[in-house]
Amino acid sequence: MTLELRKNPSLAEMTTLRLGGTAEVEVVVREEHDLDELAEFLVHETLRPFVIGCGSNLLAPDTHLDMALLRMAAVSGPDRVEKRGDKMIVRANAAQRLPGLLGWAQKAGFSGMENLTGIPGSVGGAVAMNAGSYGTEFGELLTRVRLWSPMQGLEWVDASECSFGYRSFSCGSRSGKTIVWEVELALDESSPKAVRKAMQATYKKKQSTQPVTAKSAGCVFKNPESKSAGMLLDSAGLKGVRIGGMAFSDIHANFLVNLGGGTSDEAMELLQLGRDKVKEQFGVTLETEVIVL
Repeated sequence: MTLELRKNPSLAEMTTLRLGGTAEVEVVVREEHDLDELAEFLVHETLRPFVIGCGSNLLAPDTHLDMALLRMAAVSGPDRVEKRGDKMIVRANAAQRLPGLLGWAQKAGFSGMENLTGIPGSVGGAVAMNAGSYGTEFGELLTRVRLWSPMQGLEWVDASECSFGYRSFSCGSRSGKTIVWEVELALDESSPKAVRKAMQATYKKKQSTQPVTAKSAGCVFKNPESKSAGMLLDSAGLKGVRIGGMAFSDIHANFLVNLGGGTSDEAMELLQLGRDKVKEQFGVTLETEVIVL
């Protein structure tokens, strides 16, 4: 077996919130041929599978989970594929970290992703959650997505056949154990200097309004149609509110941050407090954006 199996991985070490107990096993997939073994593993294994990516949008309990954490490991960097019209087609592995992809594009002088500066996580996670920032969504940059499932194997699917919503992604009849393996994006040709300047402006803006260096999982609640979740939480007096080692950021109320020594129970208590206060004062039911395992 060439799959890399690691027993009892620590979720606190694998998530940006630095919270969580352990899972039964971590399964690392590095090459395409490993996917055949992964299919066998999933057929015979009774553990619940979950693709963890970089763990940047997860809240895990402090207990032991009967889960198999699936992690794709990038073996090569992004590549230029071809020029199509006025667009440059770029291919990237789903395990590639999104900040790394943005850094590569900047050096190559490829524009289109600058508004995503400061978003952590992997390319695969950016597809699955349709990561977005300042009017740019990852899904709108895609031309194709290469998906894998035990039954259908690897297959390129045109982005036009997929549905990208607010922090959501689906693709035709594919459901169940489907993994994003690779993507192709259409970017604009620019100059490294211009792209760097735009990325710096985005980061500076985020730095002044978000806790970009804190241990967090990004925005924890989805924005309802009426107002932003952050504004509602702020108006309800939640900004900076702390329970134990967890708090709603005093910079942006929709960011849950681990101040040090926080626990998942404290995080869940804060989330419930936020829901209750917003519901009570504004009649709005907040839905979590962060994935709760």
